Amino acid sequence: MSVTLGIDVGTSGTRTIAIRETGEILAGASAEYPCSYPRPGWSEQDPQLWWDATASTVREVMAKAGLKPGDVSGVGLSGQMHGSVFLDESGAVVRPALLWNDQRTGEECDEIESRAGGREALVKLVANRALTGYTAPKLLWVRRHEPEHWDRVRMVLLPKDYIRYRLSGTFATEVSDASGTLLLDVTYRRWSDELLGKLDLDRSLLPDCFESFEVSSKVSELGSKATGLAAGTPIVGGGGDQPAGAVGNGIVRAGAVSATMGTSGVVFAHLDQVGFDPEGRLQRFCHAVPGEFCAFGVVLAAGGSMQWFRNELGRAEVAAAKEQGVDPYFLLTDEAATVGPGAEGLFFLPYLTGERTPHFDPKARGGWIGLTVRHGRAHLIRAVMEGATYAMRDCLELIREMGAPVNQIRLSGGGARNPLWRQLQADIYGQDACTINASEGPAFGVALLALVGTGAYSSVAEACDATITLAETVPVDPKAKALYDAAYPIYRGLYGDLKGRFAQMADLVRGG
Repeated sequence: MSVTLGIDVGTSGTRTIAIRETGEILAGASAEYPCSYPRPGWSEQDPQLWWDATASTVREVMAKAGLKPGDVSGVGLSGQMHGSVFLDESGAVVRPALLWNDQRTGEECDEIESRAGGREALVKLVANRALTGYTAPKLLWVRRHEPEHWDRVRMVLLPKDYIRYRLSGTFATEVSDASGTLLLDVTYRRWSDELLGKLDLDRSLLPDCFESFEVSSKVSELGSKATGLAAGTPIVGGGGDQPAGAVGNGIVRAGAVSATMGTSGVVFAHLDQVGFDPEGRLQRFCHAVPGEFCAFGVVLAAGGSMQWFRNELGRAEVAAAKEQGVDPYFLLTDEAATVGPGAEGLFFLPYLTGERTPHFDPKARGGWIGLTVRHGRAHLIRAVMEGATYAMRDCLELIREMGAPVNQIRLSGGGARNPLWRQLQADIYGQDACTINASEGPAFGVALLALVGTGAYSSVAEACDATITLAETVPVDPKAKALYDAAYPIYRGLYGDLKGRFAQMADLVRGG
């Protein structure tokens, strides 16, 4: 029976799992690492951290599962999308990678849209508008602000593809992650020579592009020594964390939508056709399913808002949880559960790192609105959870508006592991939600892609059908839904009311 590895190179850590072709997880291991924030709105990471974490977690998984090097039939790679790894002619890293949540490239986004002939023209070329998180504006930023670094750059890789390079010595990517560079012609699943020409970027800076299930490279002798995998082990294209996570959730046909409440929040729909929206309000990418597409919206600090609360205002719960051997988030949500839906009129805007969907505003700011003397910690916590979920509903409403069927909502991420947050999502989305038996998300998804690429299954859909089942259905509470339906337009209006002030706040900090 085939055994494959799934490796997910995340923002806060790397997760590696080993699975059988039945979907059984044999072992898993994680390794955390820090992120650097050199200036407000900047976010960088040293790619060596990813490689060290990959090598250690692969070895740990192999040991836990009792696997010999030759037991692994294939490897799938996933990772944080959009990050830019700049390599010189020797393959050495030129500077720290700029990450998906880095917001420094507003001027470069404007430049890209201008060079393309306007936003609508850009969307026709690459199916997406220019966003600060994407890779292309990062290239222009380094070229403009760090010419001494840019002059050395010979290859630009995405985070997971840097791991592929270290494992195999091969420069390669695949269509789902490449869609988030803003340089891929999504409709035809190839690099856009037209846009590259308009931006004066050389095609040689970009690696070859594969479908997600295709074998793109093989483990080298150096990769073998570092990880314990056998030299020659196939490595499939894999996927960006969102399309890979969708495969891991079984979102491989139209009608099922995933709502992933992680550090960022993502609402993801499968599409048979890429479609067209001149404003590019949703991200439209190649799916990790060959020939298929996807649309999704991203909330930059969904679960990240709760993480911020835990780190800054929940230190007592963190200490108590450590002593009791429980998850500190459950202590916080137990407190939130003492307050009814709507937190007695308290709202929270989760724009702690700016916002992507639907506002596309790197200057957006977060905060509680509606505080009164009646409100206490429980209200604050519940409002954070509700605010993040309202933001996810913003994405879901755009998917509904574009006409994509939403027959089923599958919950995943940290928000799916907590019973209160599961119920909040069903009530705020206004639709019964469900969980599935698989909880490893992107790592599981790319392990399935590796099973397809090495012949254990004939298609991605077949692999998902064989390994993924529904676990629990969370029915909507009609009374809570009615309250949230009334509160949601108020939440929606707060951004518009404060947008101008957000820009002034951001400029004030920059001026200081």
